Amino acid sequence: MAKLVWTSDPEEARNVREQGKVDPGTDADAGKQTIRVGVDRKRRAGKAVTIASGFELSAESLNKMAVQLKKRCGAGGTAKGAEIEIQGDHADTVATELSRLGYKVKRV
Repeated sequence: MAKLVWTSDPEEARNVREQGKVDPGTDADAGKQTIRVGVDRKRRAGKAVTIASGFELSAESLNKMAVQLKKRCGAGGTAKGAEIEIQGDHADTVATELSRLGYKVKRV
C-alpha cells in the first residue's frame, strides 16, 4: 500500500485524513499486548532512562499508566506516542508492575 504524500485535490485529502483517524477511546486488552521494557543511555548524556514501548492504549489511558508507573518507581518521566519513559534504571520495577497488571513483558 502506497502512502499518499501530497495531493492538490481537497476531496482526496479529506478521504486520507478520515482513513487515518483512530478511535481514541479504544484500548487493547492487556493480555494481548506485549510490552518491551529496556534501559536506554543513548543521546541522554550517559543518564539512564527506562523505556516501556508497544502499548496499544488511548492517549488518556497511556498517561494514566505513566503516572502509575512513575509513582511506583518514585521518578519522573513522560508518555510519548506508544511508549512510556521513566527517568533512571527502573526496568525491573516497571516489568514487575506491568506483569502484575496482566501485560506480557519482554526485557530488551
